[in-house]
Amino acid sequence: MTDHRRGLARAPWRTLTSRDVYANPWIRVREDVAEMPDGRTTLYGVVQCKPCVGVLPFLDERTVVLVGQYRYVAREFSWEMPTGAIRADETEDAAVQRELAEEAGYEAGRLVKLCHFHSSKSVMEETAHIYLAEDLQPVVRDADDTEFIEVRPFAFDDVVRMVETSQIVDAMTVVAVLHAARRR
Repeated sequence: MTDHRRGLARAPWRTLTSRDVYANPWIRVREDVAEMPDGRTTLYGVVQCKPCVGVLPFLDERTVVLVGQYRYVAREFSWEMPTGAIRADETEDAAVQRELAEEAGYEAGRLVKLCHFHSSKSVMEETAHIYLAEDLQPVVRDADDTEFIEVRPFAFDDVVRMVETSQIVDAMTVVAVLHAARRR
């Protein structure tokens, strides 16, 4: 790579035009024409998602609750932590508590934010906010009508191994488990 191109690595790109291609309640797809730092233009497809949350619930110091469900896009069953979009009228904490209740049947007495990250930096605009939940109390809350979920406790050490052996491949869950393992 030439020094000239390397020198442009931090230069922002400029959106020249943008048009909506598709939208539904969960995603929006747009097509942009962007001007690159060297003056050339390129077509850029962007999938926009609402900000989302994920929560790794600890029943006790050594046990976490995971939810399992068939994932249509991946075409397989997946163990993961409760996750979901933040609604327009919600705070992050409220979204975490709602997802935890809807998917796992718990409310957290204590939430700890572990991190936030961009789930796909090249074609998707989505920021994920990752939490750890402790002091869990069972609650009854209606599940989302599109979810069919199995809830199960796991030894945290087993969940770490499931991440290491790619038995858990959900990005938000992987990030949460590795952050939680590092804190131990």
